[in-house]
Amino acid sequence: MTVCAIDPPSTDGTDGVPAAGCAITADGAYAARLARDGDSWFPERWTLDGPEPYAVPLPGNQPEEPGTEVQPMGDGRVLIHRLVAGRHAFSLLYPTGPGTGELPLGAVECAEPGARLTLLPPAPGGVRAYALVVGARSSAVWLVAGGAFGPERCAEVPGRCSGGVWLDGSGRMLALDRELDGRTKTVVVDLERAGEVSPLLQIAEGSDDRLLLADPDSGLLLISSDAPSPGRARLGWGVLGSTLPVRFPECLRVPECLVTPFAIQPGQVLMPENCAVGLRIDGSFGTWVGLWRPADREVRHIPAPEGWLAGSGLCTRDGVLRLPYATEATPCGLSDVTAPGWGATTAGADDLRPAGAGAPAAAGPGNVAPEGPREARVPDRDGGAGTPQRAGPAGAEPGPAVPAAARPVPLREAPLGRLVTN
Repeated sequence: MTVCAIDPPSTDGTDGVPAAGCAITADGAYAARLARDGDSWFPERWTLDGPEPYAVPLPGNQPEEPGTEVQPMGDGRVLIHRLVAGRHAFSLLYPTGPGTGELPLGAVECAEPGARLTLLPPAPGGVRAYALVVGARSSAVWLVAGGAFGPERCAEVPGRCSGGVWLDGSGRMLALDRELDGRTKTVVVDLERAGEVSPLLQIAEGSDDRLLLADPDSGLLLISSDAPSPGRARLGWGVLGSTLPVRFPECLRVPECLVTPFAIQPGQVLMPENCAVGLRIDGSFGTWVGLWRPADREVRHIPAPEGWLAGSGLCTRDGVLRLPYATEATPCGLSDVTAPGWGATTAGADDLRPAGAGAPAAAGPGNVAPEGPREARVPDRDGGAGTPQRAGPAGAEPGPAVPAAARPVPLREAPLGRLVTN
């Protein structure tokens, strides 16, 4: 029997994206993490939507292995993914007085040598949970919690997939970064149409394009691509359903640092440029927090709270970034972060940047210009959620329209005009 590989939680995520310290439900009500007591690991659920956050330990009959994955569900139970006798077993954990109750859900076996199974980010609604099995030539999406008869395969995608971003509030449209023929492009999987796969992000023929984060309310997308600087990934942004191209602000380039978005302000319908975005910034000086909006021309650099579960957090409708942290004095805490002078360009904003972070790097080569000081602000969401799906690359037959999911227009097909220059 072939065993799928499984990673410990301390390792970086796929494609160099750092793994987050905990998983948070789409509505921000619950979080779950694998906590440590000496040399022992155990699941822990956090309740975040009450007057004060609090943690509930969910230890089993024996300590968990370091590679165990946990994910909160919308009803407060915690999904746990264990490797047991060569099979990937799933159960729901819940507190039962002094102990921990466990509801087994079934298991998944990976028959292909070298296949890997990981949980996808928490789905909207909190009722279902999904996992991604990646093989040598194809990837499969599995429903592992919320089904009627245990784990079931619900989509097969040619190529090796990674990432995982939900594009709508119903948990139907899943974006995956697919590596195929030597290039990585983002595709969307319609889980209500037998796993129908269609292109989502195609910035340039020869570029590697990945979707990092999306907000269903505003349509704001955070994207990683080497289109503007071949061979070097840049952080950019676009809008679902817009006819404007993806843009790559200079302020999101922090020299010798890895910038990873992890939270977007919800509720900003038709105003993607006003969404606050939380950024995790990793460099030789440590890890800190960045706050940015597409309408701004700078990132506000703010020290992370002590004990931050790095890379995890949520943003409120008011634009307040809430960061979970754990210390000996406060084993379960939330730190609220706002940027000084938010919404205004201040001369002293650079003082917030940790020492040595440096100034933004110069623009790289390519036919995509980064945002400059004279660039016009992006107008309101163009076309909204009802924008028709545009044609694919030149010469390709038009595919069937995917309902209820607007899409970013491939950059080479968008009306560039004065927004992008050589």
